[in-house]
Amino acid sequence: MGTRIFSPQYPGVTAVAARLSALIALFTFGSAQADEVQVAVASNFTAPIQAIAAAFEKDTGHTLVAAYGATGQFYAQINNGAPYEMFLSADDTTPQKLESEGHTVKGSRFTYAVGTLALWSPKAGYVDATGEVLKKNVYQHLSIANPKTAPYGLAATQVLATLGLNEQLKDKIVEGQNITQAYQFVSTGNAELGFVALSQIYKDGQVSSGSAWIVPARMHDPIKQDAVILDKGKGNPAAQALVDYLKGPKAAAIIKSYGYQL
Repeated sequence: MGTRIFSPQYPGVTAVAARLSALIALFTFGSAQADEVQVAVASNFTAPIQAIAAAFEKDTGHTLVAAYGATGQFYAQINNGAPYEMFLSADDTTPQKLESEGHTVKGSRFTYAVGTLALWSPKAGYVDATGEVLKKNVYQHLSIANPKTAPYGLAATQVLATLGLNEQLKDKIVEGQNITQAYQFVSTGNAELGFVALSQIYKDGQVSSGSAWIVPARMHDPIKQDAVILDKGKGNPAAQALVDYLKGPKAAAIIKSYGYQL
């Protein structure tokens, strides 16, 4: 099978992933039927899920079709009938809410990762290891994700409150629709620095470019990221297979390599 682009007709999805090249897994007594699962993925988890999707398809024969966006926007889309079968959220409260409202498969929710917040600049040496650059106030713009829809944005505002900087920096803050856009504001130079997901700048145990302060977890509420099978995924073997895979050792190794905790 070739590559397929999944383009949902719902606003607020920042990017759309391609359906990866399909591989049919052969088993002892013949070939298993390959299914696909349509997944709404919090944008901070873009890089890990792309790596996981390739391994998942190779190992199981199933195909993961992903759309990326802000958790709050996905919540609204799911309530409006979006065709997602599984949801990988950037928090734990939104899947809990969907569960309480009867939009999920009972018993399918679990925490797949715990996120880490980082203050980042693409310029080497610009951000110090303890975040003192925030207090020096020598920059014009500080990028964060929208705290109303993106858990990483909410965590960023909690860090600023902890440091007593909310009032001082309020005129410098530029908000991205989600954490991907917050990252883009910094990477393109529209903001000198910004709060991003560590996974966006981290690979194999180190920050991949620029300079960063990895924010201590005690400075904000835990960023527990939960996954859940949605009503539309009930009975889909690929959805259950993805749940099992995310709980397995191969996915765990990939998740940890991007700076998440388990």
